[in-house]
Amino acid sequence: MVLDLNQSETDAPGEQAPGPAGGTAHPAPLRPYLIAAAVLCALYFLYAYLRFSHFQSPSWDLGIFEQEVRAYAGFDAPVVDIKGPGYLILGDHFSPVVALLAPLYWIWPSAAALLFAQAALFAASAVIVGRTVQQILGGRSGLCVTVAYGLSWGLQEAVKADFHEIALAVPLVALVCRALLMERWRAAVLWSLPLVLVKEDLGITVAVVGGLLALYGRRVQGFLLASFGVFAFALTVLVLIPAASTAGTYDYWKKIEENGGQEVSTLDSLLGVLDSSVKLEMLVFLVGITAFMALRSPLVLLVLPTLGWRLLSQDSNHWGMVWHYSAILMPVVFLAMADGVRRSRESKRPWLVSYANVAVPMATAIALAMTQHLPLRDLLRPETYRSDARTHAAEEAIEAIPVGARVETDITLMAHLTADRTVYWIGGAPGTAPDVVAINLDFGWSQPIDDPVKYAEQLHPEARYRITREAGSFVVMERTTPVPGNG
Repeated sequence: MVLDLNQSETDAPGEQAPGPAGGTAHPAPLRPYLIAAAVLCALYFLYAYLRFSHFQSPSWDLGIFEQEVRAYAGFDAPVVDIKGPGYLILGDHFSPVVALLAPLYWIWPSAAALLFAQAALFAASAVIVGRTVQQILGGRSGLCVTVAYGLSWGLQEAVKADFHEIALAVPLVALVCRALLMERWRAAVLWSLPLVLVKEDLGITVAVVGGLLALYGRRVQGFLLASFGVFAFALTVLVLIPAASTAGTYDYWKKIEENGGQEVSTLDSLLGVLDSSVKLEMLVFLVGITAFMALRSPLVLLVLPTLGWRLLSQDSNHWGMVWHYSAILMPVVFLAMADGVRRSRESKRPWLVSYANVAVPMATAIALAMTQHLPLRDLLRPETYRSDARTHAAEEAIEAIPVGARVETDITLMAHLTADRTVYWIGGAPGTAPDVVAINLDFGWSQPIDDPVKYAEQLHPEARYRITREAGSFVVMERTTPVPGNG
C-alpha cells in the first residue's frame, strides 16, 4: 500500500505520523533531537575552531572556500586566486550551492563562519537520521543512532578536514534516504534535485535514487529522476566545467586516468579497485559501524557512486578513512541500518531476529569505542586548548600583513588572511609581484629555505623584497619596488 503523499508529518509529542508500508510511525518528539544536535554542533565547531585558531589547517581548501563565499557575498563571480590569479572556481568543481552561505558571511566575514556552517549542517543531519530511525524502529533507537551517527568516523574526519562543499549535501542525502524509507516518493525526488548543484559527481547519486524509486515500484518517477541525474552529470563535466576552466576540460579525469604522470588503462583501473588494504579497511569500517546491518537494505546502493570514483582514483587520498570523502556516506549507511533492522525483525530466521534486536546498541558501542581513536577525542586533552609559541608567532606574522594587501603564502596562514586580503598560493602566482610574501619555514618544504628573501625574489624576479617581521618560523617580506607597469 502506497502512502497518501498529501498527508503531512507531525512532530508533536505523543502524536503519530504516517509511516512506511502504510503503517504508523512510532512517536519521535523533536526536542530531544534538537538538544542532541546542539551538543553535536558545539562539539564539531569547538574542535574545528580550536584547530583553526591554532593554525592547524590541513590543506588550502578552507582558504579556497572562503574566497569563493566572499566573492558570492560581494555579488561577484566566484574567483579563487589561491588556485591561480583570476581562477574561476566553477571550472574546478561545480558547486554553485555554496553561494547559499553568503548571508552567513555577511554577518561573520571569516573562515570560522564556514566551519560553523558545516558543524550546523552535520548536526542537522543527525536530527534527520535519528528521528527517522525512531519513527521506524521505536524504543530508544533514535537517540542511540543519533549518538552513533554523530560520532561516526566519516563525520569526525570531515570536521577535522575543515570546510568542504559536501557539508551541504549531507543533510540533503539524509532527507532523500528518509523520504525513501517513509515511502514519500515526491519528497525523495525533490530533495534529490539540489544535489547536482553541490558537486558534479552527485548527479550519478541522483541517478541511483531514481533506480531505487523504480525498484520500489515508482518506475516513471524513477526513470525520469535517473535520466535527470545522468544528464546533469554529463552536462557539468562535459560542458559547464570545461566552459569555466582555462584548460577547457574537466581536470579530475586525470585522477582515474593517470598515476604519477603515467597513463592507466581502463582495465587496470577496474582491476585495481580493491588492490589496497587501505581501501578494504575503509569498506569494512563503512558497513562495520552499522554492525553490518546496512547490507540488509537496498538503500545501501546509494554509496556506490561515491565509492566508485574513490576506488577507481589513482590518488591514495581518496581511498581511506581520512579527509571528508566519507561524510556523505554516513546518513546512507545509518538509515540503511535502520531499514535492515526493520527487515530482519520480520525474518523467519530466529538468529537474524535476535541479532537485529541488538544491532543498534552494537552500532552505538562501536561508535563510542572508535571515538577513542578519532579527532573529537582531542577535546578531552588539556593541551588542545592551550596556545603555544607557534600560534603566537603566527599571530604576530598576521599582524604584520596590512589589510587589503596582496599576499602570497602557504597553507599555515592562508585561511586567516582570505577575509580581508587578496591571497595567492606560494609559487602559484607568477608575474603578480604580490605586496607581501609570508612563509612558514617549518611548513614542510621539499628543500629547506635558507634565504627567504632570495626565495621570494626567485618566485618574482620582477620585484625586490625585504623582511619586515620574523616570528618563530614565520617570515613576512614586503615588496620594496613598485608594482611592475605602475611606475
